[in-house]
Amino acid sequence: MNTSVKLARSPSVEDVAHALRSGRSLDDQAFDRFLPGRWRRASSQHWTPLVVIQRVAAWLDELGVKTVVDIGSGAGKFCVATALASQCQVTGLEQRLRLVEAGRDLARRFGVGERVRFVHGALGRCPLPEADAYYLYNPFGEDIFESEEHLGDDVELSDERYERDVAFMEAFLERARVGTYIVKYNGFGGQMPPAYKTVRVDREMPNVLRVWQKSRPSLRST
Repeated sequence: MNTSVKLARSPSVEDVAHALRSGRSLDDQAFDRFLPGRWRRASSQHWTPLVVIQRVAAWLDELGVKTVVDIGSGAGKFCVATALASQCQVTGLEQRLRLVEAGRDLARRFGVGERVRFVHGALGRCPLPEADAYYLYNPFGEDIFESEEHLGDDVELSDERYERDVAFMEAFLERARVGTYIVKYNGFGGQMPPAYKTVRVDREMPNVLRVWQKSRPSLRST
């Protein structure tokens, strides 16, 4: 269980990094203050809470996961905090270049640039990086949000895009190699194939957090 730590009112990068590396509970505002203002304000709706990240990081280390990809990595909060709280190499796939740049700046600021990288590209339009695990925090939800909840109009956002991305993800899950882990927080809009089994679950988070592992080949991929 995480040990609570009380930080200064304006904690430094070093304070926040030490708390995450030590497995101590940390208020989201302490981390979010290092995000650019616009992305800081978006955090409560669009970026993963630290309590969830810390649980995921602990599970990844327990399961021996070495590499993880965050699909729809936004401003890099999950990627950077996971690198601080675990031993994983973390890759973020993000379609908005300005968010990719924010993530890279955040990784440099926290000194984890050697273990965190960001790929600029849209799902289905660039190769999905290979990894032991993939993290999904409702990555396609913005397509069906109300316009005032969008992060901008610089990418396609539509019901049709949502359906394409969900279908792509379901197809990827079918062809993923046996042993692949899928970490889901608040889902992705699609169904998990029968070839996956639950290996970790936490229902005490604001939304259900679950880790699945592919235990056998999918019928569609054989």
